Amino acid sequence: MRLIFSLLAAAVMAAILLARTPALLQDPDSWWHIRVGLDMLATRTFPTIDSYSHSFAGQPWIAKEWLSQVLLALAYKGAGWNGVALVTATAISLMVFLLAWQLGEALKPSLAMALALSFALLSAFVFTARPHVFTLPIIVVWTANLFRVAGAGRPPSLGLLGLLWLWTNLHASFTLGFVIAAFAGLDVLIRYRLTRPRLLAQWCIFGALCPLVSLINPYGLKAILATFTVAGANEAVPLIMEWRPFNASAAPLNEAALLLMVLGLLLSGFRIGLARALFILFALHLYLAHERFVYVFFLLVPLVLAVQVAEQFPAVSIRTWMMEQRDGLERFLLGHYRLAFGASVALVIGANAMLARGPAVEPGQKTSAKDALAFAAQRGLSGPVLNSYDFGGTLIFHGIKTFIDGRTDQLFLNGFTQADDAMGRSTGKPLLETQLRKYGVDWALLSAGDGRIPFFDELPGWTRAYSDRYAMIYVRSR
Repeated sequence: MRLIFSLLAAAVMAAILLARTPALLQDPDSWWHIRVGLDMLATRTFPTIDSYSHSFAGQPWIAKEWLSQVLLALAYKGAGWNGVALVTATAISLMVFLLAWQLGEALKPSLAMALALSFALLSAFVFTARPHVFTLPIIVVWTANLFRVAGAGRPPSLGLLGLLWLWTNLHASFTLGFVIAAFAGLDVLIRYRLTRPRLLAQWCIFGALCPLVSLINPYGLKAILATFTVAGANEAVPLIMEWRPFNASAAPLNEAALLLMVLGLLLSGFRIGLARALFILFALHLYLAHERFVYVFFLLVPLVLAVQVAEQFPAVSIRTWMMEQRDGLERFLLGHYRLAFGASVALVIGANAMLARGPAVEPGQKTSAKDALAFAAQRGLSGPVLNSYDFGGTLIFHGIKTFIDGRTDQLFLNGFTQADDAMGRSTGKPLLETQLRKYGVDWALLSAGDGRIPFFDELPGWTRAYSDRYAMIYVRSR
């Protein structure tokens, strides 16, 4: 029953993702991640300097998420954007399966399925074709296992270090794994204090091995250090939508879920250990500070609390469920076990197959600027370009060196990103003229809402050469 309900959760998520496939491809960074992966496959080398922008060309830059970029590139080579959507949906569906499976360790299967789907949908903001989606299944298994063995007074399995190695090469968020392990270790320390020195030593050894395992990547220590550039007062963070604080008015369902969880804690008398309470506060802080971390709260907090919920509310526990009579749905599924199992697997495979072989999908022009770039190619526009931030990815993909793009975790710093933002403000015209001269810009590709458009319309020597509802192109007069 646990397996069937977990598969049903994955099948439902796969069907939902199939219905909203275009939404998986609307992140502007997907373009440059694929291009970097394609270039690594072609050259069999890992980049160490920037070759994709003209403004920071030659500056140190590493593809710290190289494995995810290669996976996205292979998917693109195999089936175009349909393939990219397929691997993205597969990773998300696998995450939902694992979330339901892990919750089902302590809670009744139907409740585990419902919770997994609900919390996954609340995290849907981050479900896009980018490297982090490949780590979602890993973070679920990592968190569930560490807190489970901590609660049971057992040492963590060294096999989990293999997951951490994979996480390290997939996405820069792997240092979050260190933090999760530290909270789980703190739970052990608080529970047993110094009465079990061997257990504490095993946890300490595991914690010490985490950063060592993370050094096994093409860039060694540089990959770890690069993860801290965002946390270290990166100037681009306040300007990027996903890094902005949680906005309740923009996500009313998430606000309602947060308030209901707080209400439940206040009314139920639910008891949480100090270490787990601190982890919940940590996850909530991440989410409220940067909405991109919505998944850290809504996916991991239920895993951390599942055992305590089952212990304090036996009616929803797996132990009580196993002693009860099966309801009508459960009797049907048990009576048709093979059919239910096969149907669940078929639904998952079928939904993904429709992505791979269905009508061709591609990102919308809001990030692709497809028609504008076709015009630029027809006109033979070349030379340094000034581009809106969201068009950086598609420019890289099409082999055009950018002014700015989504790699602001390592590049476009030291005031550059702030200056790029200031150019679009009411007093930004003089700064725009300065930047055009400094970087020898010959043409500009701007999104329709870019604040620099009125300035370009007024600048002497510049002409609007192209315009549609998504993009505008300005060229310098010869």
